[in-house]
Amino acid sequence: MRKLLTGFTFFIFIAIWAWSGSWAALPQFGDLAEKSGQAVVNISTVKMVDRPDISQFFRGFPERRHPFEDFFEQFERFFGAPERERERPQREQRSLGSGFIISDDGYIVTNNHVIKDADQIKVTFQVNGRDTTFDAEVIGTDPETDLALLKIDADIDLPILEFGDSDQLRVGDWVVAIGNPFGLSHTVTAGIISAKGRIIGAGPYDNFIQTDASINPGNSGGPLLNLKGEVIGINTAIVAAGQGIGFAIPSSMAQDIIDQLRTEQKVRRGWLGVTIQNIDADTARALGLDKPEGALVADVTRGDPAEKAGIRAGDVIIAINDMPVENSSDLTRKIGGITPGSKIKITLWRDEKKKNVNVTLGERDMERLARGPEPEEETEAKADELGLSLRQPTQQEASALGFDRPRGLLVTQVASGSKAFRADVIPGDLILQANGKNVNSVEEFNTILREDARPKNVLMLLINRQGQNLFRTIPLDNNQQ
Repeated sequence: MRKLLTGFTFFIFIAIWAWSGSWAALPQFGDLAEKSGQAVVNISTVKMVDRPDISQFFRGFPERRHPFEDFFEQFERFFGAPERERERPQREQRSLGSGFIISDDGYIVTNNHVIKDADQIKVTFQVNGRDTTFDAEVIGTDPETDLALLKIDADIDLPILEFGDSDQLRVGDWVVAIGNPFGLSHTVTAGIISAKGRIIGAGPYDNFIQTDASINPGNSGGPLLNLKGEVIGINTAIVAAGQGIGFAIPSSMAQDIIDQLRTEQKVRRGWLGVTIQNIDADTARALGLDKPEGALVADVTRGDPAEKAGIRAGDVIIAINDMPVENSSDLTRKIGGITPGSKIKITLWRDEKKKNVNVTLGERDMERLARGPEPEEETEAKADELGLSLRQPTQQEASALGFDRPRGLLVTQVASGSKAFRADVIPGDLILQANGKNVNSVEEFNTILREDARPKNVLMLLINRQGQNLFRTIPLDNNQQ
């Protein structure tokens, strides 16, 4: 019995020791929250929006007249049409968000969506233990990364937060979020870094930090802090249907943008002028790459820097200034982070070997992007074992596609369930290249298929679909489904 008690006592001692050791290892957030929280602000906005035109609510019944329609016609006959000829009354639309002070002269960082189209912006934080409110001015915004820079005039000593290096973060590191979720000021939550480099479809420069520190509506624009109290992210987005899934803009990206907004009131980004896509294993094999890395150039915009430097469809961009390019998103971020007019070295993979070209970057033009791409030339092809029916386009078809003469091969039919069907080749596609070589006849196509594609067990097509160039890769291995 004594031995049993002794063993049990030893077990309890080990359990308590392990529990106390774990407790001692947990970080303490009190000092960090007290000091850093002073620089976190509540941002409230007012936007004036038109009230709905009630009379129009009862209009637009083509089959029969609404009973209220006669009333509004009589009203307008005597008093005119006040809602259509005069400005309708407006109402206030209010919203809340967060931000943080980054300089003693009153610059404040927040999200663009927090202050977008606001007619009035007020910033509230504690001064000597009391909530104090200041009017804020918008210095600059960057909708593509959802960042904004504000400024207040405050004749007091301001608490500030400094940026840390988000590139040094590791998955599993502790972080603290401070903000005003649902208007509850200075709410502090803690968690860990769940993932880095998340792409969530928010914009072309997605590179989010994912955290399980609780982030809710109203946290937007607030800081995500490391245990030193440095800002390593700006809280921006949540997954509405999930819990413990929040996203923050990394400080390594945000700091450069904020610096530009502070000095130039806008952000200028480099522009290459290419349409790009990621590379899968089959495409890498077709191109002779060891692994699926880099950004595959599907199209080059006429007159833009890439075309002037000799970059062409089928090239793979594998490095910028000797820095490896992981995928298409990585290339977009790298080019966008370089000042327009800069001369850079681009390393390409072409004809199964490396090639360096020098490019002078242009400037990304948002108005031009909003208009969409200019119509480009189109072309396509055919082959039986792939389930394709192909032919050369006629002069009339070439003219309709924007060509001065027929070129490429036109896909007229795709057999359901065939290799081409599974690779997303569709009728109407115009095949411009096969395995990097131009094709203008079925004979040329079949030669490439026989002599180049079959030995590699893969065929890569450059097609034009509705004005856009795309690559489609067709595995030829019969065992591959």
